[in-house]
Amino acid sequence: MLLTDSKLQFLNDKARDIRRSIIEMLTEAKSGHTAGALGMADIFTALYFGILNHNPKKPDWAERDRLVLSNGHICPVLYSAMAHSGYFPLEELKTLRRYGSRLQGHSHREWLPGVETSSGPLGEGLGQAVGMALADKMDRGRVSQRFFYCLMSDGELQEGSTWEAVMLAGKVCPHNLIAIVDRNNIQIDGVTEDIMPLEPLAQKFRAFNWHVIEIDGHNFEDIFSAVGQAKSVFNRPSVIIAHTTPGKGVPAIEGRYEWHGKAPTEKEGKQAIKDLNKND
Repeated sequence: MLLTDSKLQFLNDKARDIRRSIIEMLTEAKSGHTAGALGMADIFTALYFGILNHNPKKPDWAERDRLVLSNGHICPVLYSAMAHSGYFPLEELKTLRRYGSRLQGHSHREWLPGVETSSGPLGEGLGQAVGMALADKMDRGRVSQRFFYCLMSDGELQEGSTWEAVMLAGKVCPHNLIAIVDRNNIQIDGVTEDIMPLEPLAQKFRAFNWHVIEIDGHNFEDIFSAVGQAKSVFNRPSVIIAHTTPGKGVPAIEGRYEWHGKAPTEKEGKQAIKDLNKND
């Protein structure tokens, strides 16, 4: 996709709208995960408004791309992107985490059309995505035009099950599998490199036969270029390591691991909206 000035402005505006909705829904819910959701807003904006082959009016369309959210605790950004792209009314975002709501604290595939997998335990999403991509390859017996995107946190790369999936993908080589790692360097107890170091992360994926791309996860040109490059690789799966700032757009939250699993108070939410509005 050619990113003209007008398209870039549209994407930046849409990402800001998605971040506003994240703050509003978490403030209303009084619980949830803020930092990661804000940090991934640009990635989800790029996916839902330029990269994914999808149809909000036909969420079960057979030829759609699949998006697997492995780090399900950042589902506010998934819900926000889906609502802003037309899967369901924006007003429903305010029902986050309510009893009986379709928008639970971790996404549930049987309740909300457009959600491909249920999430909860970290480290499971990549295995699910590898299975989907492999099944697609086996069913079609040809190069598929569908792509399978797995969104992952860096913290869940400390899970052994993730590396089993990495090894399998490197062996069976589904070309249409693209993992996107949110490399924000935090987890609930602190900094990833203090708790269980992940580096050298890119070299680890390369060792298991993955094509690796590292980007600024807040730069739309980087994001679109990386996905385009990943789509052009036909002999192995690809991983995009997206370096992001947790809490992006809200100075009081940016870079602070304490906001991994914390929702804004009403006062904090109002200030966060003001901060996001400053760039209008």
